[in-house]
Amino acid sequence: MPGYSFAAPWPWLITPEKYRTDGLLTENCCIRGEDYFIRGCLEIPVHGEDEPFIWGVWVSLSRERFEREKRLADDPKRVEEPLYAGWFCSRVPIYPDTLLLKARVHCRPVGTRPFIELQPTDHLLAVEQRSGISVQRVREIFELMQEKWWHPEWDAKGLYGAAVEDSQPN
Repeated sequence: MPGYSFAAPWPWLITPEKYRTDGLLTENCCIRGEDYFIRGCLEIPVHGEDEPFIWGVWVSLSRERFEREKRLADDPKRVEEPLYAGWFCSRVPIYPDTLLLKARVHCRPVGTRPFIELQPTDHLLAVEQRSGISVQRVREIFELMQEKWWHPEWDAKGLYGAAVEDSQPN
């Protein structure tokens, strides 16, 4: 099943490089000692398929939750963690703006990226995560991403380029 991931959280992309000097972009990311991000998987069920379509995305966490997630990275008991509340920090260009959608982070077994669950809203990405999509919709997403198509809302905000250039097919 194809999927896409984003190499960095949106705030990293728009932070001038000179201010990233104390930050390191890995599976976890911190900017200026103030903003904390983790990478995870937003999975969308595909009707009639065993595997979901996956968006590799970033979510901001509180410093406390960020540090705890890092400490538990190699601990099998991490799956017992309560959900972490966070904010979606990837801009997925084929949807209306996804930045700062409310999200929940589910820790998974060691070696598996966290599962990102969007709060149930009427945002198309949240609806697709809850309801699933068809194989035809997967093809459409792939074509839109390959064509570097932006949702019309992006035109109004002048947000061309950075999000699509940052996305990578899985």
